[in-house]
Amino acid sequence: MKTLIELYDDRPIENVLASEVFRPDRTVYLCPAQAAQDKRMQKKLREYFAHCGLETELVFLESSIYSSEKLLKQLKSVTEKYEGCILDITGGTDAGLFACGQLCSASDLPAFTYSRRRNCFYNIHNAPFASDLPCTVKHTVEDCFLMAGGAMRMGRVDNAVLDQYIDKFDPFFRLYLRHRSQWNKVVQYFQVSSQMPKGQPIPLEVVAPYTVKGDRGSRIDVSEACLRDLEKLGFLHDVSVSREKVSYAFADLQIRSWLRDIGSVLELYVYKACLDTGLFNDVRTSAVVDWEGDFKQDNVTNEIDVMAMQGILPAFISCKTCEVTTEALNELAILRDRFGGNGAKAAIVTARNCRAITRHRASELDIDVIDLNDLKAGNIGGHIVSMMRRG
Repeated sequence: MKTLIELYDDRPIENVLASEVFRPDRTVYLCPAQAAQDKRMQKKLREYFAHCGLETELVFLESSIYSSEKLLKQLKSVTEKYEGCILDITGGTDAGLFACGQLCSASDLPAFTYSRRRNCFYNIHNAPFASDLPCTVKHTVEDCFLMAGGAMRMGRVDNAVLDQYIDKFDPFFRLYLRHRSQWNKVVQYFQVSSQMPKGQPIPLEVVAPYTVKGDRGSRIDVSEACLRDLEKLGFLHDVSVSREKVSYAFADLQIRSWLRDIGSVLELYVYKACLDTGLFNDVRTSAVVDWEGDFKQDNVTNEIDVMAMQGILPAFISCKTCEVTTEALNELAILRDRFGGNGAKAAIVTARNCRAITRHRASELDIDVIDLNDLKAGNIGGHIVSMMRRG
């Protein structure tokens, strides 16, 4: 393919997918004024294509998004200037589609489109190469951020080591359910009893009092039952509990970090549930997105507890061991819309019973809710599959 003409769209996937599939020598974007003058966006798109191994030349032309007459005139000039033009009419405005239709009706200019629902390209006019062509592109979580002008930062979890622990995540979560009513205090006990002065190496062995000071002067007793269960799981070693002294050893530094973080147990369980569905080609926990994509210290960043990619379809999943707030739902919706675009999925998983008013707000934002009853029933995977298959 020589020249691909794209009607620039606010949804990142619409601007890159056809170029990734058909790999043209050149992609010409007809853009509204703001996009045509946005040098940062253009630079990020070029960086994304380089990341994908594409050497496509990118051309950005300012165009009217509401006047089909002006768009038609510009389309004609592009086809006259560049060799072998082909139209992708997947994105853009109604005026753009109308102008493309006018041009195609008066010429043999090939035009095709992409259906998200069917994940397939279609021949609209004189483009047999796109007839019922399945899209086989598989994006990573990092791709999803990059194409939207962001970048992926290192999060709290090194995803490269998770395979070493994967068989422990389900029993770890079952342990959490047994001790859920006191889990916050269990984690606080680990935090206080194993804290070390800054700058000193972190030992795995801990010796602490039976009772430690918690937040706001509270007193937290060790949960011997929980420590014993964690020892059986292999997360702790050498557990000894008496009224005078408690001692234990973390299995390793990774386990130490999970037991000192209240939400890790749920995030790891959801991460494994996504893998177990067999739907996803990439799953990450603690996916941190840098909105500006240049890793500057003061950039806006957000952490997505679990993010998964089914081909080019992303799922954004937030995990809460506490009550779900309206703010949490709004934040999740914003992240999904900004970095996933139209068709992206979002779910919030909570280890509480979800209130009707919260479910209503989630429904308004098209966010799936998986609550404590679902977690106890062990059917989280079914919920995720249903969400991804729903149009």
